[in-house]
Amino acid sequence: MATKRKTIFLVDDDMVNLKIGKNALADTYNTYTINSGEAMMKVIEKVLPDLILLDVNMPGMNGYEVISRVKSDKATASIPIIFLTSFSDEVAELKGLSMGAVDYIRKPYSPPLLLKRIEVQLLLEEQRRELLHLNTSLNEMVDEKTQTVTELKDAVLSTMAELVEYRDKITGGHISRTQKYLGVLIKNMIKHEVYKDEMEDIDEELALQSCQLHDVGKIAISDSILLKPAELTFDEFETLKKHTTFGETVILKLKEKTQDSEFAEYARIFAVSHHERWDGSGYPKGLSGKEIPILGRIMAFADVYDALVEARPYKAPYSHEQAVSIILSDKGKHFDPVLTELFEQIHTEFQEISTR
Repeated sequence: MATKRKTIFLVDDDMVNLKIGKNALADTYNTYTINSGEAMMKVIEKVLPDLILLDVNMPGMNGYEVISRVKSDKATASIPIIFLTSFSDEVAELKGLSMGAVDYIRKPYSPPLLLKRIEVQLLLEEQRRELLHLNTSLNEMVDEKTQTVTELKDAVLSTMAELVEYRDKITGGHISRTQKYLGVLIKNMIKHEVYKDEMEDIDEELALQSCQLHDVGKIAISDSILLKPAELTFDEFETLKKHTTFGETVILKLKEKTQDSEFAEYARIFAVSHHERWDGSGYPKGLSGKEIPILGRIMAFADVYDALVEARPYKAPYSHEQAVSIILSDKGKHFDPVLTELFEQIHTEFQEISTR
């Protein structure tokens, strides 16, 4: 298969130089001989060359003006330009190179030397394009691999969440709903700049992914407690409370085996702190106030609201209004006061999720 001939523009106001150049190039390249910068700018609108040989000193638009125009246009900026000059002027050469010229050839030039310099620059340009293509292909491969890993992680998360809900049938859909409630809270915290300092370092997407593991510790709770169709005894509830520390242990083991430590840390915080209370009466550690991580304080709203509005074997579902009233009455006791005030403003968004 024949190689496509490259196209060269030879731009010079000297007809003798144009003739010499064309004779040297004609056997190897498609050569356009152009006698002014203005004429070249018209031709380049219709034909894109592979390389431009450009005289510096021309009447009207000189070589510097031409290269400035060529390099400022995205369609032509990558075309290599070799300056032609009859002067030995380092300042002029430096100016041309700084404007984007790839080489200088002094006139009168030797045809074999001219051909070799063009060959080198065309080869370099071809290699540059190949590298650019390779880099683009590698980036696409990396993006594809990253997407695959992300999808795998999401699938694992979803499966673990479904496993928890499969065992805890009485709270079906809890993980999915609390994830949505959490999203509403975080979105509005960012919008209203609530706890701006604490939220600055929180990755919203990562938080919404990792919160699916907040109840993963329930895997270690026996069915006799988890599936009991009545209120739990004191001892049973004490055992159930251990799902927070069980969850933390599971996620710490996960953290040891993964490079995604930030995700695992978010999941650990959700698992161990979503039952802590602002007044220190929660579990498992009895943390109070801002000792409770911000993610735990946020998750408390999502977790409690869902528990209130959903049916349980030992209670009928509360109405949205009743659930809101209970949460607001626990301001400063169970719940962070600042977040409670935000919840009071946005609770209808919770209702929209719960009634879908």
